[in-house]
Amino acid sequence: MSIDPPTRPQDQLVTVFGGSGFVGRHVVRALAKRGYRIRVAVRRPDLALFLQPLGWVGQIVAVQANLRYPASIRRAVENADVVINLVGILQESGSQSFSNLQTEGAGEIARAAAEVGARVVHMSALGADPASESLYAASKALGEAEVLKARPDAVIFRPSLLFGPGDSFFNRFATLATMLPVLPLAGGQTKFQPVFVGDVAEAIAQAVDGKVAGGRVYELGGPEVGTLEHFVHYMLEVIMRRRIVADMPWPVARLQARVLELVNTATFGLMPDFLKLTRDQVILLATDNVVSDAAEAEGRSIAAFGIVPTAVEAVVPGYLWRFRKAGQFAVGRGSESEAAIPDSIAPQPAGKGSAHHPRTASGPAIGQGSAPASGMGKRWGTRR
Repeated sequence: MSIDPPTRPQDQLVTVFGGSGFVGRHVVRALAKRGYRIRVAVRRPDLALFLQPLGWVGQIVAVQANLRYPASIRRAVENADVVINLVGILQESGSQSFSNLQTEGAGEIARAAAEVGARVVHMSALGADPASESLYAASKALGEAEVLKARPDAVIFRPSLLFGPGDSFFNRFATLATMLPVLPLAGGQTKFQPVFVGDVAEAIAQAVDGKVAGGRVYELGGPEVGTLEHFVHYMLEVIMRRRIVADMPWPVARLQARVLELVNTATFGLMPDFLKLTRDQVILLATDNVVSDAAEAEGRSIAAFGIVPTAVEAVVPGYLWRFRKAGQFAVGRGSESEAAIPDSIAPQPAGKGSAHHPRTASGPAIGQGSAPASGMGKRWGTRR
């Protein structure tokens, strides 16, 4: 049963923890377009000021909050109608541990929201399992339990691998492809179901609208299931580069991860993100990351939101062209199968029922003609 919001969006305040991150900026944009007042709770508010132009003056405000300090969390949720938690890390660093942020921090946010009567929308990750050997996956599952304990009606999302402009997957391997003749993979045959970040933002926005049944865990995946090696080969076709893709044996992958961990420690954490790999991530890569059959059967997938998932081919070429040797001036495509696919996001919806709406998308507009015509030169107050 859905939860109907008591008032219109303009009268509701939504606090978004982690709103300046990759997913957060898309969620903030989607909410701003609906008219919600948005409070972005981050550790460094000065680094979240770029979000303000996504709404009208005063609609989006950044405040300081640290999940390791409950008092700052309570201040961030004061008078909020809905609280969204998007905080997550892929590797631990100092006090920023999986337990502190993804388990205890998630619980603190949910309890603070419960105290003020705010609804909770929580983003976890596909593959979350309390019995997992991966600390990341286990902490995500324990965080879900803490959230549901405090707010049994919370809406929880488990997205698969996320892609979109600024993602840490396709951009990471494309960067490595410009530097290395060989791309070593850990878990090259592991299956993934990449989902467009704009589709995830739309699903979260619908939960804020009150159109989603609470107390359930939704698994979000895209239209295509493929191996890690498959998507890396696709990336190479898009950027028009030839590289050897080597699927490493698990013992070698763990050894590589240990060496990179030591190098990162020796450099005081200054190693570039695209070079980092941890043993915990290697453990994660041993398990397929796809939407379960149970979620599909029970209506807990992206189809439950009426969203037609966006394909990788519709978005990725629009931001990976910069990794080609000739950039946007490169001629041709990486393969015949991609010959008819534009290098940018199409300015028009892909078809009837498509969730790809460039003029109203929750993500940034990309591609020629994707932005509406300028109103410069028109008299103020002119009715269209």
